Amino acid sequence: MTVLLEPRVITSVLVANRGEIARRIFRTARALGLATVAVHSTADAGSPHVAEADAAVHLPGNTPSETYLRGDLVIEAALRAGADAVHPGYGFLSENAGFAQAVIDAGLTWIGPPVDAISSMGSKIEAKKLMAAAGVPVLAELTPAEVSADDLPVLVKASAGGGGRGMRVVTRLEDLPNEIEAASAEALSAFGDGTVFCERYLASGRHIEVQIMADLHGTIWAVGERECSIQRRHQKIIEEAPSPLVERIPSMRAELFDAARKAAAAIAYVGAGTVEFLADEQGAFYFLEMNTRLQVEHPVTEETTGLDLVELQFAIAAGEPLPPGPPETVGHAIEVRVYAEDPAHDWQPTTGRIHRFSVGDGQLWGNKLAPGDEKFPHGGRGSRLRVESGVVDGSAVSPFYDAMLAKVIVWAPSRAVAAARLAAELARAKIHGVGTNRDLLVWILRHPAFLAGDTDTGFFEVHRIAPAVDAEVVRVSALAAALADAAARVPVVRVPSGWRNLASQPQRKSYRAGGDTYQVEYRLTRDGLVAAGNVQLVDSTADRVVLAADGVRRTFEVAAYDGLVCVDSSLGSVALTPVERFTDPSQQVAAGSLVAPMPGIVIRVGVQVGDEVKQGQPLLWLEAMKMEHTIASPADGIVNEITAEAGQQVEVGAILAVVGEEA
Repeated sequence: MTVLLEPRVITSVLVANRGEIARRIFRTARALGLATVAVHSTADAGSPHVAEADAAVHLPGNTPSETYLRGDLVIEAALRAGADAVHPGYGFLSENAGFAQAVIDAGLTWIGPPVDAISSMGSKIEAKKLMAAAGVPVLAELTPAEVSADDLPVLVKASAGGGGRGMRVVTRLEDLPNEIEAASAEALSAFGDGTVFCERYLASGRHIEVQIMADLHGTIWAVGERECSIQRRHQKIIEEAPSPLVERIPSMRAELFDAARKAAAAIAYVGAGTVEFLADEQGAFYFLEMNTRLQVEHPVTEETTGLDLVELQFAIAAGEPLPPGPPETVGHAIEVRVYAEDPAHDWQPTTGRIHRFSVGDGQLWGNKLAPGDEKFPHGGRGSRLRVESGVVDGSAVSPFYDAMLAKVIVWAPSRAVAAARLAAELARAKIHGVGTNRDLLVWILRHPAFLAGDTDTGFFEVHRIAPAVDAEVVRVSALAAALADAAARVPVVRVPSGWRNLASQPQRKSYRAGGDTYQVEYRLTRDGLVAAGNVQLVDSTADRVVLAADGVRRTFEVAAYDGLVCVDSSLGSVALTPVERFTDPSQQVAAGSLVAPMPGIVIRVGVQVGDEVKQGQPLLWLEAMKMEHTIASPADGIVNEITAEAGQQVEVGAILAVVGEEA
């Protein structure tokens, strides 16, 4: 089918987004000779995407509803800055048909699919009906009123948007009303639409998707598949191309591609899109949704095909035809999402300032050449690192947006090499200032199940979460931190800090890591370092300590910041909080106090003063980084005090309520 849309000349593009995807689109736009325009919230004024654009327009406010979800302000910004096109990126307004139409009505070129196609797929409920009619396999949709005990478990799912927001797994019928309410509230906040539905939940399926590219002249490409099965909170954290499951069942690929092309043809699709499926281990698959936009994980497709999907989006919008068929897939690519979060504490987001962000010897950008070209990644030999980052040294991580800091991608001739290189690059990365999921990602990439391709959506339920950094690694890292601190205090005098003519008490310094406190004890004598573990000091400066143990020498790089010490070595990266010798009484809180674990907005308070509560009972709900977080009672007792109310912005450590002992 030929889609008749009038192509237009593009000279300047506004990207209606932020962070790494805005930088990604700007990179291709600059390569095409286009001017670039950024929009930014107040909190994002210092963001790298703002600095890299040719022009930037401030959207007053901080929350998405005040800024990046205000289509009227975004269009006004494009017109004021002289842009003639708008690229939505992903998330925010990227799948909002009303916004797409408003862009077109303003005389601007929309770098995206037709408005009718967005509308067709905008409701997952209606999308399933369309796909079933087109011959695409689907899972039956249930209305909340239809769900019975026989249907459990079910997945409550937002009809609009994606990214794991507005989704809840329900295993007990009595929990369904509350979970529907929570999912609806989260969806309304993230996408402006609180409609939800239910479907049968497959706890251990495979999430497999097909990249679609379609032009104005009726050509539809299925540009390879991706597997994105390892997820947390229904949000992908590792993506790869090709899919390990499809590689095991070769006949599955043709069936997937055929279903994806049928889906695109059914709605006269144009541009970049992704058709998502849930598959079982035997190769049967069911339509989940169609994302009418560029995906977060598009780099793995680019790395294995040599295509620049953003460049193709611009070309299609300009009316250029696609070649008859897409290039073949070469090698294997794996992408990980580096999030500011704590996996060990229910994936709790972390905020603060990033003092240092460094992955690899340098961040490798640029577009690849097509397979078959002798320059396509390193002539098919070795491996290639790619970093798509939304942050730089000094960036602030705020509570207002998604917690993803960067995507790190490796292409290699084989999956095994790609996983090994990616794990090594992550392990060597220096990420200082906020806690991240980096150690978890390394653990997954080296896990036997992952390496065997056993990567279904129940990965964490089966294998749990990676153990914390080994206590011995923390101890030796803490020793290095203490020695670096001592060296920093005597930058000129050659006698080591803590040296005494006569034997004396050891030097002591304490650090916290995770929930544990580590006390370092050492003495520096004429004969060298005296410390537990028969460790020898080879050299020490304020930022570098070399230690030897059992004949093995290791270098520890130490970076000290206000209230934080980061130690990087071949053993791993350790973040330490120096423990003050004397506690400030003003920093102490009453027993039973519930404190905000992160900055956020109180969206609900579920109790009143005087209510009797049980340990673990949800009392308040916070919204931070576009996700909802529950604050539960620490013990059985009575609510003595509530200091927060719905709609209130709170800072980390703020007391929200106090639960006292039962009378």
